[in-house]
Amino acid sequence: MKEKIGFSIGSLLNSKEILEFATIVDKNESIHSVWAPESWGKEVFSTLGAISQVTNRIKIGTSIVNIYSRTPATIGMGGITLDNLSNNRAILGLGTSTSILVENLHGIKFEKPLIRMKEYVQSIKLLLKSKKVNYHGQTVNIKNFKLLEHSREDIPIYVAAVNSGMIGVAKKYADGVIFYLKPKDELEVVIENINFENQNQKFLKALVIITSVSNKDPTKATLRAAKTLAFYISVGRIYYDSLIKTKYKTVVEKIYNDYYKYGLQQSIRNIPDEMLNDFVIAGSINDCNSQIKRFKKIGVDLPILQINPVKDDNGNLNYKEFTDLWK
Repeated sequence: MKEKIGFSIGSLLNSKEILEFATIVDKNESIHSVWAPESWGKEVFSTLGAISQVTNRIKIGTSIVNIYSRTPATIGMGGITLDNLSNNRAILGLGTSTSILVENLHGIKFEKPLIRMKEYVQSIKLLLKSKKVNYHGQTVNIKNFKLLEHSREDIPIYVAAVNSGMIGVAKKYADGVIFYLKPKDELEVVIENINFENQNQKFLKALVIITSVSNKDPTKATLRAAKTLAFYISVGRIYYDSLIKTKYKTVVEKIYNDYYKYGLQQSIRNIPDEMLNDFVIAGSINDCNSQIKRFKKIGVDLPILQINPVKDDNGNLNYKEFTDLWK
């Protein structure tokens, strides 16, 4: 049986394109899931609720919903509603987002992320059960409450992790981990450690990967992926702070400085091929499929391809080529 992949719809597709894309990949048995992000664009649960109504097979997940702008109860209700709408296909991907987004958009202090994540996972798991919940932590307090709606008690919860502390929270309290922008050599070591520590447990290791595909112009796809990589390094600080500690320190500093001096287009000038190979999947369909296999080889259970489509000659996003991947 062919190993499966997932897709993250990213932020570039409009609602109509998202539903069309989900409908197509639902027919491909090699596609495990479709995931929706949430930042300052589309709201995640309504987007996935719509996807649930045009699909029958693929799992649908939040990647990610942040743990500051919603309480555990609202995330639990969102997960339960989505699970019921989709006939038990929901996955809850939780993350902290960034301090800039949490504080500047939502007006909430970005405090105690590790403690907050632990308490959110614990309390959401309790809320999924059909009984009254009492939970008293440093960031979460629930007193004698039972949700009115329920579905599965074991809706999977995955934690998005950048640093070792959050990876530890994921291993101890969640059902899986979602990585993003971690060098392959570091990722392989982390996965080996997780496998060693969780030999008798099912714990999924997912990786969201910036992806762009074009059979007509593979170079254009590589440039599109490079732009997205530069954007994430330069905006929000979380990935800059993480990647500045890697072998790409000098390149990361150059990308960051060029982004704010000259703009996104110029910030990608000095990204080496080695860095692109570590962090993105790009090129023709065959190129991309080969690169997916390399991520699988280092132990990634579920590569989640983040859709970054190039534009066709008419200026339209050419996202349908993604549906030809991994067939």
